[in-house]
Amino acid sequence: MLIAASVTALSLTASGCVVVHGEREVLPATTKAEAAKALEQFTTAYNEADKAYDSSLDADHVTGALADIDSARLKAGKVNSPAGNASHTPLKLSDAKFTIPKKAGWPRWFLADTAANKGGTARWLFVFTRSSLDDPFQVAYLTLVAPDDVPTFKTGKDGWAEAVPANSAELSVAPKDLSQDYATYLQNGQGNSFAEGAHTSGWRTQREKDAKKPGRATQYIDESLTGGDYAPLALRTEDGGALVFFTTRHFMKQTAYTGTSLPEQNASVDALTTGEVKQSLTMEFVSNEVALDPAKGADGGRVSLLGRIQGLTAAKGE
Repeated sequence: MLIAASVTALSLTASGCVVVHGEREVLPATTKAEAAKALEQFTTAYNEADKAYDSSLDADHVTGALADIDSARLKAGKVNSPAGNASHTPLKLSDAKFTIPKKAGWPRWFLADTAANKGGTARWLFVFTRSSLDDPFQVAYLTLVAPDDVPTFKTGKDGWAEAVPANSAELSVAPKDLSQDYATYLQNGQGNSFAEGAHTSGWRTQREKDAKKPGRATQYIDESLTGGDYAPLALRTEDGGALVFFTTRHFMKQTAYTGTSLPEQNASVDALTTGEVKQSLTMEFVSNEVALDPAKGADGGRVSLLGRIQGLTAAKGE
């Protein structure tokens, strides 16, 4: 049905030829049945990859931030346990709720909100995306949030949700700017776009405590990550704001003072480390966040970080 609808947008060129402009048609990203199938296929592939510590087994089902985090985790696991994951427990998802936006152009995407047998009572939020009808749906974002933090989304009479453009001026912060604003805030505390919380003021406070420890110093660099499959994706909420998914990259460098050495790292860090750790260790992380971005002029008006999943992707010793 979606394919049939997409070819209804036709135009005549000067030569009289008929050209299809399916990318201009406003369509639901998928059907709920297809969304459920994509979630099932992802879960199967994810479990196979986790059991074998083999990223090739779910590579077709992940992209963007989750692909970086997941592939590095599996790589480290394979180094430390070549025979596979002896403690593998299959991920089981339940109570899936699908929010599917209606939009023109690519990528087309949808949100799956599920319960799981891991992570306590947290809801698992998966954002599936694809860039053409020939591509499979892949999970670009995965975050865990408290059940009460999942907002109510704005939907039309037909039940489809509304995707918010990355450059929207209707929100407190345009989705395209959230990654850079967050990186800047973490780096130097500048800006008042973010509400206090564990992933904002709490994280900065913890960093300050860790910056100087006996025998070593720790430095941080934070960067935005917005291109391609790292692009932010936003859904309109019922109150006029948006739930926004975005990505950042972080570096943490630990340097031992003269005459001292850094503490031993765990096996996963060692597996992803190149070079020899003599005086310093620089670790690279990719983090995907989900935030409530209020409508411009809303009371309070600050962005609330609801959840964040971060993974070590590389490390270098010097």
